[in-house]
Amino acid sequence: MEASRDLEQLLRDMTPVVAAPAYVFCSFADRRLPAGIDAVCLFNEAEGLTAILDQSDADRLGIAYDFTARMITLTVHSDLAAVGFLAVISTKLAQARIACNVVSAFYHDHLFVPAERVDDAMNILRALSAPLGAAEA
Repeated sequence: MEASRDLEQLLRDMTPVVAAPAYVFCSFADRRLPAGIDAVCLFNEAEGLTAILDQSDADRLGIAYDFTARMITLTVHSDLAAVGFLAVISTKLAQARIACNVVSAFYHDHLFVPAERVDDAMNILRALSAPLGAAEA
């Protein structure tokens, strides 16, 4: 499938899917990821290496973390140059007071929302992707 920049198509076809594990955000000042860790995302910041890890791995290895989240993948192939897609989504989530940390990867966007709000976030995303007028039918 070719990447899309069309906002209406992206919203209609986003097909959000929740990943099974809970994820946590960790920081490693020494920029070294412990052995045996398979991070879902790594990002080098001035303060150190940020890693998004499966919570069970962090707990097993005694790694300190913050923000326990569930990952929602928007399975539509969004173009990295698409304009407005994540703005619409983040606005709707913000209106519901749902925190959202976004990772845009090559093929898909991934939303990390508080674990206890994942069902609320999914309901909002499904409503956004419903055809116009479907909610009234």
